[in-house]
Parts: sequence; structure tokens; C-alpha cells
Amino acid sequence: MLVSASACSQDETPKVQIAEVERAPVREVVEAPATVGARATATLRSPASGTVAKLYVHDGDAVDKGQVLARISSPQAKDQLKQARRAERQASRPVRLAGAAPMPTISLAGLGATPALDRKIARGFARARAAAKKIKDPLVRAQLLAAIDAAAAQQRAQRTALNQVTKGLTASVNQVLSQVGGQIGAGLGGLAFSMSSLQAASRSQARAAVKVAETTVDGLVIKAPFRGIVTLGGPPGGGSGGLGALIGQLPAGLAGQAGSAGASPGGPGAASGSGGTIAAGVPVAAGDAVATVTDVSKLTLSADVDETDVLLVRPGVKAEAELDAVTGATYGAKVAAVGVTPKEGTTGGVSYPVRLTLGRGAYDDGGVAPAPKPGMSAVVRLTVRESPDAVAVPASGVVTSGKETVVWVVRGDGTAERRVVKLGAQGDAEVEVTRGLSVGERVVVKGADTVSAGQKLT
Repeated sequence: MLVSASACSQDETPKVQIAEVERAPVREVVEAPATVGARATATLRSPASGTVAKLYVHDGDAVDKGQVLARISSPQAKDQLKQARRAERQASRPVRLAGAAPMPTISLAGLGATPALDRKIARGFARARAAAKKIKDPLVRAQLLAAIDAAAAQQRAQRTALNQVTKGLTASVNQVLSQVGGQIGAGLGGLAFSMSSLQAASRSQARAAVKVAETTVDGLVIKAPFRGIVTLGGPPGGGSGGLGALIGQLPAGLAGQAGSAGASPGGPGAASGSGGTIAAGVPVAAGDAVATVTDVSKLTLSADVDETDVLLVRPGVKAEAELDAVTGATYGAKVAAVGVTPKEGTTGGVSYPVRLTLGRGAYDDGGVAPAPKPGMSAVVRLTVRESPDAVAVPASGVVTSGKETVVWVVRGDGTAERRVVKLGAQGDAEVEVTRGLSVGERVVVKGADTVSAGQKLT
């Protein structure tokens, strides 16, 4: 119930309106611009320079995950794969060091007595004994035989001494050779280990090169990464140019002929202008967009919420969206995530990205609204606070005074009382008062900024 009253002053008589505090639903809404997005979008690019050998789809076709969209012919990529495999085979060959045979041993037996020399000496002593035995004089014969035996004994002693010297010398020489051979072997072993490590690194690099080349060759068969709608070429303004950019640099007549060459109207290979020109037989460079697949099974909204409101937004908050392209329809939405990376606004402040899931839409008369397309513009209204049974007053009755929020309460004697209150949900027309007012009290709802304490209102 509204009551009009007059408050007099020396110069004028301003009008004020008074209303009774009641319970009512209050909903606080935050409004933000938004854009419709797809569940997922993937731009598929040529992994190597080559030629579009064949296209299997048209613009706008629905495709399944793993479906072949196009084949690229690239002799260069296949040749690189052959070279990589050849390098891998060469890197896998074992390392062998020439001259790494064991050190030989040396025998100095030739410096001492030999069997032939022993036999010759034995024959000489035998002939001497035979000649001595022919002497008839027993005394002379005995003396000669004794001298021969002494010579033989001396020869045997010399032979034994010589063998010992030779054996010692042989052992010393072989010991020296063994030490030298050990040092050479250690050096060769270290060299072999170093070369084996280098070969292992070379093998790893060769295998990595083979995998990269195999991936490139496999990528020449372009497949859909998920189910969706295909668009030949890249997204609008997102391609690398490729052939389309080169055609654009030709004279008008030649550009028209080149743009229509190799593509039949409506057939596979007729690009829709959403990216570079893609057609069978057209050359492509590495990185050129061949097709874009968009999953529209679930649509989303990307909203930019002002910094003054974003702290009120939480995942799960319900919202409504209105699309510029669908007049008179409202779509349901719900906050899925709130970003933390700021974005500078056009007015100098900042906003934060908020992602929402987008539901079905309905017209004001209850009719079903069409499904929007990715990229369409929208306005979202997020219900950040809602109180279905709030102590409510009109927003026009609330006055901000410094850090305080004030309403003017009408006392029983009809005079004005300044009352500090705390607000909850703040709607466009009404606000929730969580502290400072009770249902049934009367407050000034119009002209509150002209009222002073103790002023007579009724």
C-alpha cells in the first residue's frame, strides 16, 4: 500500500511516497554478453607438402569418429620415411675395432741348446770315448776317459745354466708384453665403450626420426577425430592461407579461373569459403587446413562477466539467454565454470570468462525455438542471488550514505527515522533487507533522498 505525503521546507514542498514492508520474492540478476560455442572443434591440417589426392566428404556432411575425410599425396614424406629407415639400419650395425687381437707370447728357446746340438755333442763324446778305449796303455786310457767324462759333465752344467737364463729372460719379456697388452686392451676397451654409447644415441635418434616420418605418412590419410559436422578448409579467418592466399594475388581473370579449377559445384572439393580453397588435385603445404570438424551435440555459451559482478557467479548458477538471431525466444543455461584470467573491456574495466551449458529454447508463446549455431551472439542473465520469501522494499527507497545503506522508517507519530539496514538479493525493482526492518513497518519509497531525521511525514 502506497501513501503520499508532503514534506514542507522554506523553498518547496517535495512529495514523498510511503509503503509498507512486505514479503515478496526477490531475484538478483547479472547481465553479460556471450557467444555460442560448440562442444569441440578441430581443424585438420596437412602434415606435409603434397597434393589433395581425393576428398570423401562435402561441406556440411555429418561424419563419424575415424571416418576418412581426405587423402594427401606426398612423395616427399614417403621418401623421408625411406631415408629414416635406412639411417636406422645403419645405426643398428655393431661396432668392431680392427687390430684388437690379444698380444702374442715370445719364446727364447732358440738361445739355448737345441735337440740337434745335443745329439751332435753326444756323438762327439761317444767317438772320443771309443778312441780312448783303443789305447792299450791302461793308465793313459783311464786318464783320457776321465777327462772325457769331466768335459761331458761340464757341458751338461753349462747347458742347464743356459736354459735357466733363457727361461728367466723369456718370462721377463713376456711379463713386459703382458703389461703393455693390458694397457692397450684397456685403451681399446674404453674406445669401444665410447663408440657403443655414441651408436646407442645414434640409434635412438634414428628411431625417433622413423617414428616422426611414419606419423607424417600416416597423417596423409586425414580422419575425423570425433563425430561432428565437417567444413572443408579451416575456420573463418583461421586458416594459413595456402593456395587461397596465392590465388588472391593473381589478376582478376586468372584468379576466377584458378578458383574454379578442379572443383565441381556441390561436389567433394568445393570449398565453402570458410577457409582456404580445398579441392582434389590442389597442392597443399605442410600446415594448410584441409577440413574442420565441429561437434554440435552439446552447445555452450562463453560469457564475459564484469569484475563488479563476477564474484557473485558460481558454478551451478542458473541463467537465461537471448540470442540476437532468434527474436522472442529464451534459452535455459547453467554456469559450468568461472575463469580467473582477466580480459580488458572496451570501457577500461576488466571482465572474466564464464562458461555455461546451453539448453533448449522456447518462444514466448511456448513454441520450440531452433537450435543455435556456434558463433552466434547472445545476452545471458545469470540469477546470482534469489530469495523466494524475502523481507522486501522497493529499490527506490534505499539510500546509500557513505559506507552505510539507509532507509527512512515512518514512526508511529508520523515522523521520519533514519534506519541503517543490510541488503541481500538486489533486484531491479525490489531489494531484500536481511537486517534492520520488519514486515509491516512503513518506509519512504519515493523522495527518500529529500527526507531528514524527525521530519513530519504523515
